[in-house]
Formats: sequence, structure tokens, C-alpha cells
Amino acid sequence: MGSHRDPERADILRAQGVEPILWDRPALEAALARADHVLVSAGPGNHGDPSLPLLRDALGAQASTLRWVGYLSTTGVYGDHDGAWVDETTPLTPSTKRGKARVAAEQDWQSIPDLPLHIFRLAGIYGPGRGPFSKVRNGTARRILKPGQVFSRIHIDDIAQVLFASTQKPRPGGIYNVCDDDPAPPQDVLSLAADLLNMPAPPAVDFDKADLGPMARSFYAENKRVSNGLLASELGVTLKYPSYTSGLPALLDS
Repeated sequence: MGSHRDPERADILRAQGVEPILWDRPALEAALARADHVLVSAGPGNHGDPSLPLLRDALGAQASTLRWVGYLSTTGVYGDHDGAWVDETTPLTPSTKRGKARVAAEQDWQSIPDLPLHIFRLAGIYGPGRGPFSKVRNGTARRILKPGQVFSRIHIDDIAQVLFASTQKPRPGGIYNVCDDDPAPPQDVLSLAADLLNMPAPPAVDFDKADLGPMARSFYAENKRVSNGLLASELGVTLKYPSYTSGLPALLDS
């Protein structure tokens, strides 16, 4: 089963073999009553987490019958660490509005008694339809240069296998960083994408002079290397794409 807000999405979900559930309280509560695994991917908005106002009571009433609940969060909850490594035990010190909202959402989910909750803090996601190639092809890509800046990433296929592995080895209360092994400067990723396309590297622009919107600029306000050790040691996951250097060629081939 999968929820949707747009009625036109229902046919798309059916075509993918997913039973569509309209995003309203009666439909969601009825679906929840039939479920033993729940995955929550909706992020917080201006008024907090959008799922809990509809489902908190039902989740609390059915907590003992659910086997696994997964909440997709973000590594933005850690804030800025000046390029140092962070892991799941690192204190949460977000500096952005988005990061603070994610911390609040995590805490809201954790406040439901006896819920078999698992939190997955995702790095920057790439995969089919989400990658650097289109911007390189159409000439809009820019290599933003900020000394020492790195970002962590994760291929969508690896997110899927991490979630599946967790359902097979549930640990209620577990928190996992979901990222690859290779935090890297963003300009290096764009350079590799251009090389794979046999195109010139996108123009380089100093961060201080770059024309970036508020959201894009906020990403550069936080700099950290995210450790993913629990994926292997606890869940037994071997990443399909441990670095963008393997993930981008596979993405282009697909």
C-alpha cells in the first residue's frame, strides 16, 4: 500500500503494483489497521510533521501489533562540524530551519510509546531522475568552490536495500546514517559527470561570488563527513555504490 495526495497518482501507483491509499484520516487509519510495517517518507513542513496529526492516536493504539516502523530523516540533523566525522551518537546541533524541523519531527515520532521505530538519516539522494547529468548536459551546472566543503551521498538503490535489511533485523529505537563511504567535494562530482559525458567540466565559481538561492546556500552552511558503520556492522549491508565514482557510471549506463 502507498499513500497519495493527488487522485491522478492512484492509477500510477496501481500500475506499479501498489494499492493506492488517499491521504486522509479514515483511509490512512483503515490501511494502518491492516499493516505490520510502516514507512514514513514525508518530511516536516511549516506546521511540523504532516503524518502525526492524522495518525498519532492510531499509531499509539496499534503500536504493539506493528512489527516495524521506519522514518526517513536527514543527516542535516547533525549541523555543521567543519568537515569532521559524525556518527549516530553525535549530538544534534542543526543550524538550518530544515534541520531543526527534522530534529523536532524525530522527537515527535520517538514520543509514541512502544512504537517499533527505526530512524534513517539520509544523505543527499541520487539515482534515476536525480543526478547531475541533466544540468551538465543543458549547461546550467556550476562547480561551486568552497575550500574544505564536502557532502555525503547515497544512491536510491542502496536506500532500498538498507530499509529491507532493517525489516529483516528490526531493532526498535535504532538510528542509522544512510550514506556512502565517500564524502566528497561537490565540484568533483560534477567534474566526473562531465567526463562521463565527454563534455568540458562546468565553469568554476567561488562560493562567495556564486548566485545561489537561500536554500542552496544553506546546504553549504554545514560541512561534515557522515559515518555509515552501522549499515555493515549491524545490518550486514554491502553498498552497491560505495562512492559516486561507481554510482554515477552505473546511473549513466541505466
